[in-house]
Amino acid sequence: MQGMEVTMSCIRTAARALMLAAALAGTAWAGTPQEQLNALSAQAGRSPNAAQGQQFFNAKHGREWSCASCHNAQPTGEGKHANTGKTIAALAPAFNPERFTDPAKSEKWFRRNCNDVLARECTAAEKADVLAWLMTLKR
Repeated sequence: MQGMEVTMSCIRTAARALMLAAALAGTAWAGTPQEQLNALSAQAGRSPNAAQGQQFFNAKHGREWSCASCHNAQPTGEGKHANTGKTIAALAPAFNPERFTDPAKSEKWFRRNCNDVLARECTAAEKADVLAWLMTLKR
């Protein structure tokens, strides 16, 4: 009986550790564009610069594509993947309310797209700048 109590105690401790880890992971990115921008700005250690974000978005960085290659220079409407031709929904949150609401999805696409454009992951500052600019685009 005592062995079973120890095992249950270990299971409860492990479950608490997993819940804490999940909670802490969630603090890095929150569920609205503004919350994600705040988290990225904190990670970057500076305020975002929307003008730099627009410039970054539209520039090529030594690779064949820029962000605008697929999302258009003004990402307020549908874009098209430069290689596959697949339609891409508007990127600016005001034109697509689902954008930047799922932290895992945001990070996934930043990682993939930055790799295509930069051949590396974007920094928190670069992500914050781009997101800040996207948030200035209004209907």
